[in-house]
Amino acid sequence: MANLKKIRTRINSIKNTQKITRAMKMVASAKVKKFENRVKASRPFTYELEKMFYRLLHSVSETEAAEVNFKEPINNYPVLLKEREIRNAGLLVITSNKGLSGAFNANTIRYTLKTITEYKEKGIDCELFIIGQKGYNALKRVTEEYGFKITQTYLNFSELPTSSQARLAASDMARSFVNGDIDSMEIITTRFRNMMSYSVEKWDILPLDEIDEDYTKEKYKDMEIEPNISSMLAEIVPLFITSIIFQAMLESIASELASRMTAMSAACNNADEMIQKLTVDYNKARQALITQEITEIVGGSVSIKKN
Repeated sequence: MANLKKIRTRINSIKNTQKITRAMKMVASAKVKKFENRVKASRPFTYELEKMFYRLLHSVSETEAAEVNFKEPINNYPVLLKEREIRNAGLLVITSNKGLSGAFNANTIRYTLKTITEYKEKGIDCELFIIGQKGYNALKRVTEEYGFKITQTYLNFSELPTSSQARLAASDMARSFVNGDIDSMEIITTRFRNMMSYSVEKWDILPLDEIDEDYTKEKYKDMEIEPNISSMLAEIVPLFITSIIFQAMLESIASELASRMTAMSAACNNADEMIQKLTVDYNKARQALITQEITEIVGGSVSIKKN
């Protein structure tokens, strides 16, 4: 009887857990479609902004600004756009605040540590800017082992990314870049593919890559800029950096939700299989108990008749 009670308790426990995983799957399924639409809607803007930025740079012969006072480091385009040797890499690592999303966070953290190791082999140090509680918890434990520094963390960002959040991260990285603490601005994030897949990637922001030949066509060489090139670059450089970070945050959220939906779906299926198996075990144990009781009754009846 104790065995039956134990199996019954376990079945009820799995059913209760399954209710939670099913609810989380439904919530993730509802949200991921919304974020998929947001990601797909924002990609063309980010792409066109990048094209416009490179066209603007190609139309200017100099990006130096003499005796110009900038409000914030992120507006200091002469320093931000200047080529420099990379000795300290700045990595913005985007993870989530919640778990139960499969291997989403683990994949991002693993990729981050791999990138740090590769930079170390080249003699390049790394400073991390971390979005998400899960990434911070995992990476802070291996700072000494891998030899990197956590410069800034963003653990209170809402689930719905905003441009102000992206601007905050961009401003902090730009300040470190202008001060010479880091020599590159890079993002480690996940690119959303579809409901079933995503990929962990590293996006390079600064220093700028070589300008694509599509932007060097003759028709882009003579652009009229108002009021002047200095004020234009001081505005478009922050917008360029912020939009890339914002896009990376959107891609990460969509990937997280897709991963959670897949993980919770697998958990529900596993729960069904466990419940079926335990139900069979319960029925077998119950049948064995009934058979034992019948055998005992028959045996007792035969014993009484003999007496």
